[in-house]
Amino acid sequence: MESKVFVKAQMLIRKPINIVFEAFIDPKITTNFWFTKSSGKLEEGKTILWEWDMYNAKTQVKVHQIIPNQLIKTEWELFFNKIDYEFKEMEKGTLVIIKSYGYSQTGDELLELINDNTGGFTTVLDGCKAYLEHGINLRLIEDKFPLK
Repeated sequence: MESKVFVKAQMLIRKPINIVFEAFIDPKITTNFWFTKSSGKLEEGKTILWEWDMYNAKTQVKVHQIIPNQLIKTEWELFFNKIDYEFKEMEKGTLVIIKSYGYSQTGDELLELINDNTGGFTTVLDGCKAYLEHGINLRLIEDKFPLK
């Protein structure tokens, strides 16, 4: 049974919405603040492979829906959950909201996944902000778990 629990992380990125949206679609940009490899750009109806070399981890990402400059709806094989990326134009930039939901886990396993998703997506947004606003790759994902 799917849990009604969801994780939400958000960040204002002081760049135009089209630039921020493209940063999540195009792996040439995304690899500067998130995963290390991708089998291609996100496109509606496609399944893309994302990899994190430093952790020897990868996941298939099914892209269910893309509304340009508004929404990306995906499903990750790694956690068997759904992840939505929402983009809202604001006066000072773009608000990015990442929601993770559809968990089948329960108890301690669910709590651990919620904790990991909250911290992970917050780190992704922090890294995206640093890269898009200042051109700096803070290596946040790589340094988050240096003992793994």
